Amino acid sequence: MQKKILIILGHTDKETYSGAMADHYQAGAEEAGHEVVRVNIGDLEFDPILHKGYKEIQQLEPDLIKLQETFTWADHVVIVYPNWWCTMPAILKGLFDRIWIPGFAFNFDKKTKKVIQRLKGKTARVIIVAGSHSPFKTWWMFGDYTNEIQHGVLGFAGLETAVSAFGPCERVTDETRSKWLKKIELLGRTGV
Repeated sequence: MQKKILIILGHTDKETYSGAMADHYQAGAEEAGHEVVRVNIGDLEFDPILHKGYKEIQQLEPDLIKLQETFTWADHVVIVYPNWWCTMPAILKGLFDRIWIPGFAFNFDKKTKKVIQRLKGKTARVIIVAGSHSPFKTWWMFGDYTNEIQHGVLGFAGLETAVSAFGPCERVTDETRSKWLKKIELLGRTGV
């Protein structure tokens, strides 16, 4: 079954290993006939600061409106980013602060006070690239660094999310990095 896939590169520099991961996922997905839209966060023009929280929703910039529309269109969302200080880059967090707002990603039921997940039924794959520590060592030292994106952001809106973490990129051979890219390309082909 062909899918509509949104790929977000959460690193501002496309010429990185994170960029190569996004490229390989995209190549595999397109080769398999999936419909793909790619967004490079460094190409977007927006203020990443949510100045007043949800007390006063800021007007979204055109790039953010288009990204919300693409999220709505997609069956499957892929987010690729480096692990910086045990979390996503600040610009990616700022992106979610701005677009993950009531009425789009979620609402609150006024009677029950429960969250209404507005993106339920969609799936996501988060691909995290670790530089100096292996994903296991980072988890062991600092806790589950995937929880924020997997459950706190995507899961909150209803996306069923899988995580693929790779590292330490700085200490592995080119052969290992090539194997990882092939694995990502296969994920793209299967649309997961």
